[in-house]
Amino acid sequence: MMKIGNRMFDTENNTYIMGILNVTPDSFSDGGKWNNKDAALKHTEQMIQEGADIIDIGGESTRPGYTLLSDEEEMERVVPMIEMVKVNFDIPVSIDTYKSRVAEAAIKAGADLVNDIWGLKYDEKIADVIAENKVACCLMHNRKEAVYENFIEDMLNDLRETVAIAKRAGIADDKIMLDPGVGFGKTYEHNLQAIHQLERLHELSYPILLGTSRKSVIGNTLNLPASERVEGTLVTTVFGVQKRAAFIRVHDVEENKRAILMTKAILGC
Repeated sequence: MMKIGNRMFDTENNTYIMGILNVTPDSFSDGGKWNNKDAALKHTEQMIQEGADIIDIGGESTRPGYTLLSDEEEMERVVPMIEMVKVNFDIPVSIDTYKSRVAEAAIKAGADLVNDIWGLKYDEKIADVIAENKVACCLMHNRKEAVYENFIEDMLNDLRETVAIAKRAGIADDKIMLDPGVGFGKTYEHNLQAIHQLERLHELSYPILLGTSRKSVIGNTLNLPASERVEGTLVTTVFGVQKRAAFIRVHDVEENKRAILMTKAILGC
């Protein structure tokens, strides 16, 4: 069991949905759509009605070639949105950031989980912020360059380093989930391999989050723009359920919720 905010998540037996709320003008998939507060609230409400279990709020695009934001600018985007979601809805909120100052401000605003795309390796202070505030964290695999000797083994070893950083800072085991980082520091073939061999992450004994929603690995496979990658995403979600991922991070909540329920029904026969 994993406690995030005021909710308990049965990470051994269920697959939960983290719904994406980007408050960025330049996100690869939905840049600028939810910057308006009313639109963001309405979209959050819709995701919750469709089955989201966590809302993941991000203020900086992490698409290839993204522009690095100052801490202040990122905080100006995410803090009011976190406060607004927490006031209006009873749902755990995740902050998608790798910067300690942003994470701290987000936690003060009500964030229950820190989703770090650099697995605590970008900002050495972020692990202490997570530990001191006793919040949950999602730690993702990433590299500056997609150079590996043995991709799966190297990915696991990189994640072991991330876990060691978390442990040294005092982050509790039941506050950690791991993400293979599809689309980050990997070639097209690496991304397919990370999904195909997702079960290998169980060797590290932490809940797994899979985030593939509308990503380039799907676009490159099907030769489709981000707006037409729902079916491809659903296939990866089915794989995630089969390989016992505890969380799926997606844009299209309703479709993925249905895919999860159908997959679980078949597996439970």
